[in-house]
Amino acid sequence: MDWMKIFSAILIVLMLVYLLPRAKDMIKNSPKASGNDLVAALIPLLLVIGFVFLLIKSV
Repeated sequence: MDWMKIFSAILIVLMLVYLLPRAKDMIKNSPKASGNDLVAALIPLLLVIGFVFLLIKSV
């Protein structure tokens, strides 16, 4: 086995060990979303999808 692959695997495991507890804490302490937040996220997404569809149809 290549030493670079072993070193990369060790770094990935160490990164996960370092980041997972912090990610759990961020998820636990994040603000809760409401229905208005979903609408505010969907409107730009639908506009982008519509624009891409318009570009595809114009070709």
